[in-house]
Amino acid sequence: MSGSYDECAGGDDTMDSFWEVGNYKRAVKRFDDGHRLCNDLMGCLQERAKIEKAYGDQLTAWSKRWRQLIEKGPQYGSVERAWLAVMTEAERVSELHQEVKNNLVNEDVEKVKNWQKEAYHKQMIGGFKEAKEAEEGFKKAQKPWAKKLKEMEAAKKTYHMACKEEKLAAAREANGKTEASVTPDQQKKLHEKVDKCKQDTQKAKEKYEKSLEELSKCTPQYMECMEQVFDQCQQHEVKRLTFLKEALLDIKRHLNLTENQSYATIYRELERTILAANTQEDLKWFSNNHGPGMHMNWPIFEEYNPDQASAPPKKKKPDGAPPTPSTDHVAPPGDRSSVSSYEKNQAYSTEWSDDEQPATYSGNENGGNGNSFEDDSSTGRGVRVRALYDYEGQEQDELSFKAGDELTKTEDEDEQGWCRGRLDNGKEGLYPANYVEPI
Repeated sequence: MSGSYDECAGGDDTMDSFWEVGNYKRAVKRFDDGHRLCNDLMGCLQERAKIEKAYGDQLTAWSKRWRQLIEKGPQYGSVERAWLAVMTEAERVSELHQEVKNNLVNEDVEKVKNWQKEAYHKQMIGGFKEAKEAEEGFKKAQKPWAKKLKEMEAAKKTYHMACKEEKLAAAREANGKTEASVTPDQQKKLHEKVDKCKQDTQKAKEKYEKSLEELSKCTPQYMECMEQVFDQCQQHEVKRLTFLKEALLDIKRHLNLTENQSYATIYRELERTILAANTQEDLKWFSNNHGPGMHMNWPIFEEYNPDQASAPPKKKKPDGAPPTPSTDHVAPPGDRSSVSSYEKNQAYSTEWSDDEQPATYSGNENGGNGNSFEDDSSTGRGVRVRALYDYEGQEQDELSFKAGDELTKTEDEDEQGWCRGRLDNGKEGLYPANYVEPI
């Protein structure tokens, strides 16, 4: 309905008035409209619930995908933890949106459905009990006045017809006086017709005035009865509008995550984690594990020692197993138990499941192809070998395997008889070169 309330409240002569016979039907129709609006509101909420669920699912999928990429990538230390905190934020926000979806469906929709059931009672023959009662009330209130109105309309019509006849008779009489062909006897008859029409007009006028007076006397009672029925309709509508307002406030409360303490906590914790990122600590860690801070057994002059050359191995080996090389590794790989899992090599597809492919932010070395976090030195290169004997790593940076296990040799044998390799589970480390054979 267009136009403001003020424009409609005062009434408009060009509109059909409520007081006209039968025009109460718009008030009755409001019951049907109210029931339909409840259905519309439930449909609206169910669609919003689907949107909330879809958004939560997308956040979860996005977080899972990028968490794996970050953990597999070269970022390390506290900045890696700060980046992963963004994924944690997405997971927790996803949970909140799933909660919004549940509240909309389980609380708001159910609340509207229950109120609708209590407020509108369907009849076996169709329609609603409340609408039928209102229509019967309006009909009963309008019936006496409608009868008087009908009598008044008939009296008015009779009076207007009499006036028309009187006017025609007067015109004929006037024409007869000017025409020589009209005899005096005819003129007399025309005059008598005019007198009779005047008498009929007067009688019709009196009857019309009387019926209008009776209608006017009946009008106050008619208005009072109609207003009583209308007020009953208004009371029902007040309940609907009040309920709708309360329901919308509940919906707003469920949708407005800024009022949820958990929502504010998520971003406080995210900010705290990001601010905790320590650039100097991260640089120090990298230097100690992958830079100048690493331990190095620098070459020194060593006298020939026949006893050392034939020294027994640290651990008893199976019959036929070759001697284990010295554990003085040329370059220890450092602490691989750090937060960064850059050296892990489990394959992971970067294909996105949504219709739209996200932009790939990668360096220029690989032309933007493949995972930007994959390192050329740890994937796609190496020689597959098979273990000839069981070997139990003696140091933290050594691999352990059983005879028959297969692994990938990533670096050739050094001067002390050690190779660097990678197990199929992604772990990298050193192993004796003479314990394996090429496949």
